[in-house]
Amino acid sequence: QNSIIMFLASCFCVGALVEQAALTANRAVSGRRSGIGSVSAAILDTANVVGVPWETSVPEGVLERNTRGRPWVQQRSRPRRNRKSEAVRKMVRETVLTPANFIYPLFIHDESSNAVIASMPGCERHSLQSMVAEAKDAWQYGVRSFIVFPKVDDALKSNRGEESYNPNGIVPRAVSMLKEALPDSIVCTDVALDPYSSMGHDGIVEDGKILNDDTIEQLCKQSICQARAGSDIVAPSDMMDGRVGAVRDALDAEGFSDVSILAYTAKYASAYYGPFRDALDSHPGFGDKKTYQQDPANGREAYIEAALDEFEGADILLVKPGLPYLDVVLRLRQSTNLPVAAYHVSGEYSMLKAAAERGWLDERKVALETLLSFRRAGADIILTYYAKQASKWLVEDGLL
Repeated sequence: QNSIIMFLASCFCVGALVEQAALTANRAVSGRRSGIGSVSAAILDTANVVGVPWETSVPEGVLERNTRGRPWVQQRSRPRRNRKSEAVRKMVRETVLTPANFIYPLFIHDESSNAVIASMPGCERHSLQSMVAEAKDAWQYGVRSFIVFPKVDDALKSNRGEESYNPNGIVPRAVSMLKEALPDSIVCTDVALDPYSSMGHDGIVEDGKILNDDTIEQLCKQSICQARAGSDIVAPSDMMDGRVGAVRDALDAEGFSDVSILAYTAKYASAYYGPFRDALDSHPGFGDKKTYQQDPANGREAYIEAALDEFEGADILLVKPGLPYLDVVLRLRQSTNLPVAAYHVSGEYSMLKAAAERGWLDERKVALETLLSFRRAGADIILTYYAKQASKWLVEDGLL
């Protein structure tokens, strides 16, 4: 009985070897017929025979074989062809990021030395002399636009923010210095009362409420003061109803029809502003800013604000914050022919910095990808604390 079993096993092994030899011969013949050649066919045969213990096969009919004997998906349109090399990728690139897209925010104070902003690594509160030096340094990398944000001494603050239109105040002096040092630069100025408010709010406070129209009167004075100092673009960030039209009329009446308005159109009551408020020491003295800044839950509401700002004479519409509101950037881009700006705010910047410091992210790559996302969403202009550094990276990478 054992002899019979051994004989049958031998026959089975011989039969398997004969069958495998026949299959190999058939593949070689097939390969020669299709122009592969016996050597290639043998290589393919080895690939099919030698494999991992769990090797399986693709069901018949799923994949064809091309004339080289390789798997072939019969698909004429292959998007990867437009990604096959860096030269091709550059040729078909839809979105381009350049220093011309940036506005560089600079924090300033009336001190002789700079102050580190702990919650914003890499940023400082500049003396006016240092502000000019920083702007000149950024200029060499292609940055042409700047916006200044002042930290105002508490002794100068009041509920009505009268210091905001003091012709000898820190912002008019900063604007004059920047325009003198860099005459071709674009200098922007923030229009709001919060840096000058003893209450820490963007408007005048009365009985716990923020007064809309009374605040606008102060904003008009502030805008005129900034225009007289040489501001190229005033940027109302206060979110009072009707302030864009009032500021436009005030500037025009004073002969400043060439001064542009960058309206903070969709400024949300966001938790991402914390480090910025540290930088200016402008946290609300009570409550929050939800009665005038937009609800983060609302997207369609931005259309209302955009329509009003455009009608009232805004030249640029801004969304703030940026990354959490790219959907709003896209909505405005699709609904207006005006330029759209996005603010890459302090919280977004500081999160990236913190992750990079811990080695969790490649700061250079992630920062540039982040800024590119604003452009892809439709932003023509980006306010970013990375303006100088990103421009330097773009130059170094030969992307300009």
